[in-house]
Amino acid sequence: MQAQVSDPVLALDLGGTKIRGALVHGAGPGDALHSLHSTAPQLERVAEVATPAAAGPEAILSAAADLAERIRSGTTVRAVGLSSAGVIDSGRGRVTHATASLTGWAGTDLRTPLSRRFGVPVSVLNDVHAHGLGEARFGVGRERASLLLVAVGTGIGGCHVIEGRAVLGSHGAAGHVGHVLVPEADGVDCPCGRTGHLEGLASGPGIVQLAARLGADRSLQDGRALAAAATAGDEIALEAYRIAGLATGRVIGALLNVLDPEAVALTGGVPEAGAPWHDAVRRGIAQEAMDVVASTPVLAATAGSHAALLGAAARALDELSAPAATHP
Repeated sequence: MQAQVSDPVLALDLGGTKIRGALVHGAGPGDALHSLHSTAPQLERVAEVATPAAAGPEAILSAAADLAERIRSGTTVRAVGLSSAGVIDSGRGRVTHATASLTGWAGTDLRTPLSRRFGVPVSVLNDVHAHGLGEARFGVGRERASLLLVAVGTGIGGCHVIEGRAVLGSHGAAGHVGHVLVPEADGVDCPCGRTGHLEGLASGPGIVQLAARLGADRSLQDGRALAAAATAGDEIALEAYRIAGLATGRVIGALLNVLDPEAVALTGGVPEAGAPWHDAVRRGIAQEAMDVVASTPVLAATAGSHAALLGAAARALDELSAPAATHP
């Protein structure tokens, strides 16, 4: 059956621990972009499976395709929109660089297997870029000309969206907010193999390690326990969040000077730690941001846990509506 304009997009979000998917209606070009009165996209048949991360690309893609098949069951879809961990060459639908969280992921062709399986166009986007696009179109970025998303969790990533389009960069690597030098991280190892980057200090695992260096109790070996200790007033836990928040704010302030977005959206597990982290972020921004950008709103993201699915679906429909000459 030939797909119709009213048919949904099959969206997938492939991460290191789980794969999510859904049918997405109403994420087309311009939908909810400039009007708060437009209808928000609707997700149906949301489902997820564990990612067989250590089993290699073939097993990972097979798990994603099987989940997608169950979600699609009996429904005609217009396209597949895939959000994936790793640095993505969206033009070719291929992973160019990846961490060890997905075994053998670098070099994987994501587009071809899914295109053959489902017989529709497949769009591929990095997961943080997809999250940023979803937040810009359907979250706090609605009715804003530009948005900088900063995601602080297991890693630290970002996405700059201008007029509803994610800035991907010439190598697909734009938005690596966590890989900026900060004085507070001097000598701290970063997961990328270098030292002194924000992510090594101020990501979720980085803050736990920071607290340990400050002398935290050995029971505080994960982010949830450390956040609970901070909430209870543990001074070392609070200091770890203050240091990490200040460093994060300094990087955001510097990015405001460079990018001048209309707003910043914060998302991820670390912002849930509460006031001490947020207060420190504000101090860091004030320390680095020039006066002209210092009042830029810094807001909590609102598009929800499925923002990357929304962004992946929106990107797929953008590519469908683009002139044929722009398709890879």
